[in-house]
Amino acid sequence: MKFLETIFEGSLWNSRFVIITAVLGSLFAGFAIFYMATVDVVNLFMHALHYADSSLTDEARKALHDSTVSHIVEVVDGYLLATVMLIFSFGMYELFISDIDQAHDSEGSSRILVIDSLDDLKSRLAKVILMILIVTLFEEAINMKLTAPIDLVYMGGSIALIALALYLSHAAEHMAGEKEETSDEHEAAAAEVPAKHEPANHGH
Repeated sequence: MKFLETIFEGSLWNSRFVIITAVLGSLFAGFAIFYMATVDVVNLFMHALHYADSSLTDEARKALHDSTVSHIVEVVDGYLLATVMLIFSFGMYELFISDIDQAHDSEGSSRILVIDSLDDLKSRLAKVILMILIVTLFEEAINMKLTAPIDLVYMGGSIALIALALYLSHAAEHMAGEKEETSDEHEAAAAEVPAKHEPANHGH
């Protein structure tokens, strides 16, 4: 029975490597989105070259301007989504497979791979997704036609809700940082107490 238990537990533990499919899938999806966003940037630049064309009317130039701004927002949205896929890929690999040694030797890893649990991964993904939603709303606001005063109220309400979401996000992060600092201070104080009460050795 002990032998069967060892085999089963080993097989169960090694089954975590199925996460590799999610890691690779997310990585390839991120690369695909980066590629599409970059192609959009090139096409956008090619169209923007016509902005200085003297034959353009004021209406055509304004339409090109508005279209360019809208496409820039779409590009930012695409890059943010690709970033989400990369963070998800890195986080799933570190949580279920192994630490990325090369990343932890890099100075930039402290800003990307501070992921100790699924909650940390969800928190990082939630922040990026919130930015995507903000960019998407900005894109819709650019193309929005204000036909009635209530439309302006709706736009103002959406902006207020975004501001509230950003405030709550930063407040939650600040509170988590304070709790971590308090916990570290308590651990340091607890470590100092035995040292103060340790009897001194007196030579005879």
